Amino acid sequence: MKLNIPRSLSLIVLIFLLFILPSSQVFADGFIVIPHPPPHPPPYPRPPIIRPSAPFPLDVLYHHVQVTIKGQTATTNIDQVFYNPTSRQLEGYYMFPIPVGAVLQEFTMSINGRQVSAELLDAKKARSLYEEIVRKLKDPALLEYSYQGLFKVRIFPIEPHSKKRVTLSYKEMLTLDYGTYTYLYPLNTEKFSAKQLKEVSVNVEIIAPDELKNIYCPTHEVDVVRKGARQARVSYEEQNVKPDRDFKLYFNTSSSPVGLSLLTYQTGREDGYFCLSATPAYDQGETDVNEKDITFVLDVSGSMAGDKLKQAKKAVIYCIENLNVGDRFEVIRFSTEAYALFRELVSASEANRDQAREFVNTLRPVGGTAIEDALQLALSSPVQRERPHMIIFITDGKPTIGETNEDRLLAKIEKANISRTRIFTFGIGHEINTHLLDKITELSKATRTYIAPTEDIEIKISNFYDKVQSPVLTDIALNFGRQINVYQTYPQQLPDLFRGSNITIFGRYKGQGETKIVLSGMARGKGKEFLLAANFEQKDTQHDFIPPLWAARRIGHLLDLIRLHGQNKELVDEITVLARTFGIVTPYTSYLIMEDEAVRTVSRDIREEFQTLGRIGNVARESKKRYKAEFDAMKLKSGDQSVQVSKEFQALNEASNVPQTAQGGVRLDYKDGEGKMQNLTQQVKNVMGRAMYQSGKFWVDSQLQSTKPRSTVRIKFAAPEFFELLRNKPETAQFLALGQNVRFYLNDTYYEIYE
Repeated sequence: MKLNIPRSLSLIVLIFLLFILPSSQVFADGFIVIPHPPPHPPPYPRPPIIRPSAPFPLDVLYHHVQVTIKGQTATTNIDQVFYNPTSRQLEGYYMFPIPVGAVLQEFTMSINGRQVSAELLDAKKARSLYEEIVRKLKDPALLEYSYQGLFKVRIFPIEPHSKKRVTLSYKEMLTLDYGTYTYLYPLNTEKFSAKQLKEVSVNVEIIAPDELKNIYCPTHEVDVVRKGARQARVSYEEQNVKPDRDFKLYFNTSSSPVGLSLLTYQTGREDGYFCLSATPAYDQGETDVNEKDITFVLDVSGSMAGDKLKQAKKAVIYCIENLNVGDRFEVIRFSTEAYALFRELVSASEANRDQAREFVNTLRPVGGTAIEDALQLALSSPVQRERPHMIIFITDGKPTIGETNEDRLLAKIEKANISRTRIFTFGIGHEINTHLLDKITELSKATRTYIAPTEDIEIKISNFYDKVQSPVLTDIALNFGRQINVYQTYPQQLPDLFRGSNITIFGRYKGQGETKIVLSGMARGKGKEFLLAANFEQKDTQHDFIPPLWAARRIGHLLDLIRLHGQNKELVDEITVLARTFGIVTPYTSYLIMEDEAVRTVSRDIREEFQTLGRIGNVARESKKRYKAEFDAMKLKSGDQSVQVSKEFQALNEASNVPQTAQGGVRLDYKDGEGKMQNLTQQVKNVMGRAMYQSGKFWVDSQLQSTKPRSTVRIKFAAPEFFELLRNKPETAQFLALGQNVRFYLNDTYYEIYE
């Protein structure tokens, strides 16, 4: 079976549990289905009609997806087990749309081990079915798939207290765009499932014809295990979850020592957004790795006594034992004063490493905390321009000896760092000055890490060292060509590129058309350049995950500016607008949004019905106070809240997938007007690159606060005009699928859908 489907939503498994109700309506989880009675009496005894008090879905015991990608062909195998928890015999339909842009080559399906045939509905018939469901049962959830083809399988009987195992397999051709492959599997089952899935997993095996470079999943936290230059496994697994977004995976192949890939998002009405990734070859040899200089600076003050120093010593020894051939290193311990073992950077010979191990093992905790002396000593070693120099600075305290004033100490460190050494800080525990450590990393263009009292210091530091052990390219710069102007790129200062890692850059751009992106840097003392032929589209809205991820990084950067350098109205206003527009809802941004909407509603700068989080704040004043307290915690320089703020802001600064944008989301619970526990992050959806908010009974488009529509159209849900809008403007399906009451902006028009 070969099907050419130019546009459809990727495979999604929908299970409909059908009940015969007095109104002849049949309910399935999250949306409603109208069953058609069979034309002839069934050849089996029909069980007595039992009218349940409320509909409920079959439980999903597990949902396993195994994917094998060879070249441009992906084979997807799905294994699901459903459970009927009732004492009734049930009838159901198993339905799923065809994958996006897929050319299906093979399709098989079985139920409890028996091969079955699925009925294929083309896009027109499927749309007719979807619209019938919406008309009669007043549920628009299926409209998201309005223009997809569809497979449908009738399942009967579903015995009481029994399991139904459904397996299916299909092959498809992946899309390839400027060297980047795209695979999509729909896990967006949230609106179809009242209960959490007990277990869900997606495992993707990639076998590429050329060397695999960048492997990137923007939608989920995944584990990527490289099995060679051309093979890798990507794994996602969770338990007791309700998935609410599709699984997207991008990867590219290249024979270049550094592979580049570009994805863009452009509506055609404003400047575009881009995501650029750079990944070195898997099998970089020692001759391809930069020789580095590294200085380990370890706090041995009295407060480090016990497990803290014991674990920190093990971590430093691990790093020393894993130095590369050609590396140079130094070890400095500090308390009341600082002391350097070698008094210069020395080669990583076995003799020098033995001496360093012995030195570290003899360290004992005593005295104060002389941070000034320690870093001045670490920065005094002569370094060579072609060799990257980094400092790993480990401490659990605040400066108590020498210069203790934060600003003066930072000025001294900046003046001493003439070699532009990157200082990676590791703060242990909560009694540390996070502002000082974070400003040190900001000045040196490095990163900070905080280790809680319950965390393993050795594991955290050794894991970090594994990532930076082998520099491949340093002093990195990017050139996008004359016709493409990029701005607000994050990270602002490009880090070095290490073996086994990658760099992901998000930014804005002006201009369009084909160009050559040049990544340049230093490799073993020589300048290197790597090219990517790319196209910045005039309009391309396929990769709608890019704007929110760019916004998360910019918000993280701006919040850090406020925290470390003081608050001003311009920064607060920009954070508020970005957070609301792109749905970056954290304890810090939600407070700003609520405050802003409260003021602007009173002053009539916005209409009350266009509020996003403002209305929620009216019924959750206690929660709003908590969010304000969290925002005010940015001013704290030490303590557990200060550490938490620093970690969450850096995570926003480095966000590469959607889950990482919801920093602090677990603390956004509140009680609604009916006393039910809710969470703000569950009331935000991204549609077409911007946020929609569930405010009262309406879903409200964040763009309504920043636009002035030329016209207003009000349409009653499920009226003839409703379906006419859907057919004439298919892009509205994503908005209409949210619910029966939706307010959104599209093409200079304000649409209000009401029940």
